[in-house]
Amino acid sequence: MMADYRRRLPHEQPDGQALFLTWHLHGSLPRALYPPAGKLNSGPAFVWMDRFLDTTREGPQYLRNPVVAQIVVDAIRYVESPLEMYTVDSFVVMSNHVHLLVEPHAPPSRFMKALKNYSAREANRVLRRSGSFWQPESYDRWVRDEKELSRIRSYIHENPVKAGLAIRADEYRWSSAWNQG
Repeated sequence: MMADYRRRLPHEQPDGQALFLTWHLHGSLPRALYPPAGKLNSGPAFVWMDRFLDTTREGPQYLRNPVVAQIVVDAIRYVESPLEMYTVDSFVVMSNHVHLLVEPHAPPSRFMKALKNYSAREANRVLRRSGSFWQPESYDRWVRDEKELSRIRSYIHENPVKAGLAIRADEYRWSSAWNQG
């Protein structure tokens, strides 16, 4: 059964398919700069959002803090095991957003709630702050075939290189590519 709902971005999540998710810090994408609702389909909206997040130096960059980045990595791994809500294919924690490619074993809304709630609570504790940590909205795309799966995996691993955070993908600590090369 496919879950389909819409906020500013469309969400389509068929059962049994790999799922690519991206979410970002609250306030990292100023509301005035959001792509207009109904004006872009999910592909161009994602490209617009990701380019902005990779290049901006404004807004919160909490994930640059190594302790906070590790909290997010640990949360991703915890939701995978022992909670067993998905199997991780690949991920990367950037300075203000996260990309995650998984094979879901639970409804995405359920595992995203667990992942975001835990990481937000722990990050806020470390940063000695309160309030919203993650933007409630996330981008998701179900993966249609092996070619797309490979392309998305490569995109995730190369994102820190393209953003100037690493020279090689396997040198970026907060990625599933770290030390794989």
